[in-house]
Amino acid sequence: MIEPEETLLTEAAAGETRATDRPLRGRRAALIFIFVTIVVDMISFGVLIPVLSPLMVKLAGGHLANAAFVGGIFGTVFALMQFVFSPLLGILSDRFGRRPIILISNFGLALDGAIMALAPNLSWLFVGRIIAGITASNMVTAGAYIADVTPLEKRAAGFGIIGAAFGIGFIAGPALGGFAASYGLRAPFWLAATLCLLNGVYGLFVLPESLPPEKRATRLSWARANPLGSLDLLRSHHELFGLAAVNLIAYVAHQSFGVYVFFTIARFGWSPQTNGLSLALVGIVSVLVSMVLVKRSVARFGERSTLLLGLFFAALGFLLWAFSPSAGGFWLGIVFVSLWGLMSPASQALMSRRVSPQEQGQLQGAINCLRSIATMIGPFLFASIFSYFVTPNHQFQFPGAPWVLAAALLLISLALAIPVTRAGARAAAAQA
Repeated sequence: MIEPEETLLTEAAAGETRATDRPLRGRRAALIFIFVTIVVDMISFGVLIPVLSPLMVKLAGGHLANAAFVGGIFGTVFALMQFVFSPLLGILSDRFGRRPIILISNFGLALDGAIMALAPNLSWLFVGRIIAGITASNMVTAGAYIADVTPLEKRAAGFGIIGAAFGIGFIAGPALGGFAASYGLRAPFWLAATLCLLNGVYGLFVLPESLPPEKRATRLSWARANPLGSLDLLRSHHELFGLAAVNLIAYVAHQSFGVYVFFTIARFGWSPQTNGLSLALVGIVSVLVSMVLVKRSVARFGERSTLLLGLFFAALGFLLWAFSPSAGGFWLGIVFVSLWGLMSPASQALMSRRVSPQEQGQLQGAINCLRSIATMIGPFLFASIFSYFVTPNHQFQFPGAPWVLAAALLLISLALAIPVTRAGARAAAAQA
């Protein structure tokens, strides 16, 4: 039975107060580890961005359009694995704690990096994408860990830590990947594997458990482990369901990044080093947004307006990417697209207010399922559009077509978010 909103919020607040008042051994070291884990995960993915597409082009016999199409398939498979395993890892962490799930995932990502470093053909890269999709689901547990130790009123800033870690990973990852590529296209894969292995070993010594036994789920609910069943939580409150729809559309738009390197190769002829630097700029702006702007924007405008601003700026940035006549306009668009980082912390904070402490892991799993659904749709969709509009001898060449679609999706998400969040904003104003 669905509890009244006021009761649910009261119990959630009380549970979170007890969780954050209880001393957590090594809390600072633990939060640093969670931060480092997300950074390392993003670096391990970021180092591959400048080299994975060129490697796929090489293994595809030099055919750019074919490589982009195969890349879309790889992205869909990666998402399918996340869709299946994210809710499972979420409920396992609710039942057995966050620590073991996070550590196992770190070592799994190290294995993935080694397999992809040794891959002799596209089939072995495909295997690597399967393993990566399974183990990358540790982001679910990392989000639940932060919810465990962060009070409600500071949760947007807490989830901003995730955005900052993403940004730092995108600063260091692509730059390191571009640098390592000077030693060969395989070197960044070995770098990613080594970083994940070292982080897993580090976590064995410093990471305490954030979810005490008395707050864990008393049994495993395999219905909740069902990817579709796990989404039932998102239907427990009308605003939660609406925000889920807003996020799903935005997540689909985000998958347009899958053609980023293919686009810059086709449009500007950029090298792995230049792509690495451009993605590092994405990371720099994202870190500034997450560590500075999110907190200030939420304090000044509230979580709702912060969410809406993030969607608006990102749509503007994508349109700059699509129609910019020169690389200079594309660099400017990077700044606007990076302001998208305002959206996610505000959205997660709004959603986490609608569930109890015992459901935070399930919520994070459900959110990750939305990302996975988007990733099953997005990569193939945007890769197909890009491949169609860059095929040699095609009547109309327009590499920017994927960015137009991404902007349109974000504007739809923005239009939906305005009424969805209005009721919550009125309730918050009344309580104030």
